[in-house]
Amino acid sequence: MTEEKKNVPDLFASMVFNDAVMRSMLPREVYKELLKTINDGKRLDEKIADVVASAMKEWALKKGATHFTHWFQPMTGITAEKHDSFITAQRDGSIIMDFSGKELVKGEPDASSFPSGGLRATFEARGYTAWDPTSFAFIKDNTLCIPTAFCSYTGQILDKKTPLLRSMDAINTQAKRILALFEKYPRRVNVTVGAEQEYFLIDKEDYKRRPDLILTGRTLIGAAAPKGQEKEDHYFGSIRPRVKAFMEDFDRELWKLGIKAKTEHNEVAPCQHEMAPIFDKVNIATDSNQLTMEIIKKVADRHGFACLLHEKPFSGVNGSGKHNNWSLETSDGENLLDPGITPQENALFLLVLTAVIKAVDDYQDLLRLSVASLGNDFRLGGNEAPPAIVSVFVGSELEEVINAIIEERRAEIKNGVKLDIGAASLPQLPRDNSDRNRTSPFAFTGNKFEFRMLGSSFNIGCTNTIINTAVADTFSLFASELENAGDFKQALHTLIKRELKAHKRIIFNGNGYSREWEEEAEKRGLTNYRTTPEALVHYHDEKNVELFKRQKVYTREEIISREEILLDEYRKQVHIEASMLLEMLTKQIIPSSVRYSDDIAKGLINKKALSIKASGEEKICRDVTELVNRLSLDCDALKNAAVAMPDDARSAAFYAKDIILPLMQKCRDSSDELEMIVGKDYWPIPTYTDILFYV
Repeated sequence: MTEEKKNVPDLFASMVFNDAVMRSMLPREVYKELLKTINDGKRLDEKIADVVASAMKEWALKKGATHFTHWFQPMTGITAEKHDSFITAQRDGSIIMDFSGKELVKGEPDASSFPSGGLRATFEARGYTAWDPTSFAFIKDNTLCIPTAFCSYTGQILDKKTPLLRSMDAINTQAKRILALFEKYPRRVNVTVGAEQEYFLIDKEDYKRRPDLILTGRTLIGAAAPKGQEKEDHYFGSIRPRVKAFMEDFDRELWKLGIKAKTEHNEVAPCQHEMAPIFDKVNIATDSNQLTMEIIKKVADRHGFACLLHEKPFSGVNGSGKHNNWSLETSDGENLLDPGITPQENALFLLVLTAVIKAVDDYQDLLRLSVASLGNDFRLGGNEAPPAIVSVFVGSELEEVINAIIEERRAEIKNGVKLDIGAASLPQLPRDNSDRNRTSPFAFTGNKFEFRMLGSSFNIGCTNTIINTAVADTFSLFASELENAGDFKQALHTLIKRELKAHKRIIFNGNGYSREWEEEAEKRGLTNYRTTPEALVHYHDEKNVELFKRQKVYTREEIISREEILLDEYRKQVHIEASMLLEMLTKQIIPSSVRYSDDIAKGLINKKALSIKASGEEKICRDVTELVNRLSLDCDALKNAAVAMPDDARSAAFYAKDIILPLMQKCRDSSDELEMIVGKDYWPIPTYTDILFYV
């Protein structure tokens, strides 16, 4: 049976060295030892590595693999891989296919060419990748991919996976202390995440004619189309056959890799779509999302599309986010964020809820900077993207419970409320205990928190590392207080009441876009870092450094390096965009506009020779010429400013924000005005109308 004809259960995870494969191929004792590492976090027994490697190789060869790679996630935000074949030379000149435990456990990629934020110098090249057995190996493009962590020769972390694994250990340790207070003793507490992925699909031929999309991921110029998303007719609309064929192919590729793709639909903006997977352990969800972003582009290309994962590829319509649905689940299957039927009587749920609220309030700056990027700055604050102010939405029912606890009274809530839609043939619907708030950054949605601030191109590992660490630290504080309490019930009540009252300022159920909320948030003392540089400089604030050190997630040096890397990435991206914009304007837009005005002028001369009045043409010619002159001056100003950008990352990032980006906007405004005048046959690049409304 070919893979195309396999049904979904047979196809699913067919390219993954998962538990079922290991159980069938590994000796019983080896399998049991490996499971202790995967499920319980026990340190890997290196003695079993050769046995696992041999089985992994045999399985991979049967699947057609010829090479293996340590697949890791450096600070570039994307994945990296160095391929080696399985061949080993023999004395007689022949080869055998071999793969050792040493090759499985450790790799040695060059560490000097990846961002390190000063942790490594160029001449200090050695780095190591270490097998992460908690994430299954898989086959991609005939290569066995082994998920790994990445560190320097001196042991400093250079990737996005290691801190995530550390934070998972931290929250497991501290959550089990909390559960022990309630006489619950699970083997492990896992963070589960479902990362919804938004994206744009545009015609590949249009993409190839837009150098700004190719090099920067977004349109640096472009006037609004006559129709955008104002009719709201694309959202959940019928999926075009061409797009549906892509989605079917995309699903199958994901399913082969064990990625639980579940939901797909049209999003709000024209050409915008979304896929959502079923929840998984956070490290698996992170690996899966990184693969999703890679595969979606490959499959799109096969179907004549270009997939755009930039947070704001088109001005004036929705940008793309990645909603991070975060929850806690025990190895026994208990969701610690499930309020039950009566949340006011669920003491464990209320304690966990209180811990999350406190963690978000105490470390709102970290949550904001975890989603900071140039692309996301263009997205946040409108079109269903939350504002830069971090707040928590809990819904009216939970807010009433919280108020009742603080005020020492019985909560007035209605359990099991049903909605009558008013038609006799339709069933009554059970109403959830909270509404949805698309303007809220951190919203409770029934049995999880949805963090809506992430950009569509983000590696979700960084954000979840910060959430995990902050919540783990709060659990630690709570556990230390309650473990020593004489009267546990009274101490629990006192703690929950005190902390909810202290952190109630972070709770907001209203419209996050309103000017009134911005003013109210300022009164409450909430942070409002509107841009990436403003947020990132708080990475190494002392309270944040101490948080990461307490939970053994980052050292001070590792934090400072990440701040440096992200600031440097911001300034480089702005510089690339400014350079690309100048090239498009000087080599395409200005020459095409001049050619158009010249042709109009020639027609004017001919008409005047015949004494024909042509005031309309004269106005067009004059307007285009004035705009070209203005645009030319704007380009000169931008060019001079780009040359004067400072060298150090921090100064350069703020310079880029304050000087370069406003000049780029001035250039764009003039270019977009020209686009509205210059004839379509003269305009050198596809317009928003062409791109967003392809057939």
